[in-house]
Amino acid sequence: MTEQAAPPPHKKAKKRGLNRLSALRNVLVDLKRAYLTRLWGMDIHPTAQFSLSAKLDRTFPIGVHVGAQSYIAFEARILTHDRTRGLYLHTRIGENCFIGGRSMILPGVEIGDNCVVGAGSVVTKSVPPRSIVAGNPARVIRSDIEVGPYGRFTDADARESALAEQGLA
Repeated sequence: MTEQAAPPPHKKAKKRGLNRLSALRNVLVDLKRAYLTRLWGMDIHPTAQFSLSAKLDRTFPIGVHVGAQSYIAFEARILTHDRTRGLYLHTRIGENCFIGGRSMILPGVEIGDNCVVGAGSVVTKSVPPRSIVAGNPARVIRSDIEVGPYGRFTDADARESALAEQGLA
């Protein structure tokens, strides 16, 4: 039998700017996760990541649920209550999801596993698994997508590597 050579490792983009402080950021995220889960009672999986500026509703904190290997980007908001209608509902983010920057997930919404929510979206209804949603109100723009951990598309490493080889990343 002939052995196949392993594919060459993907070249990564250089760490620039604040990305050089990623170890410190990871410690701060872990501390914030501990604060939100232990003090407020939120259900955030230990592998979930989020921006330090992400806002998770503390009015009904036990209604916040974030699945494994999901990422909530900068200034995104996960809401669990609507004071005007007197609603206090559980809001769930599935596994391997990406919630784009400045998006808003309204109370009672469930984001299925392996979903991507576009930046600035307002998600008013539950999202089926393996979907991309975007807009205000958010609508499904693609279904049956393939993503890996943290909602990263399966071809993202190859694309990043190609850009790094060209000196563009």
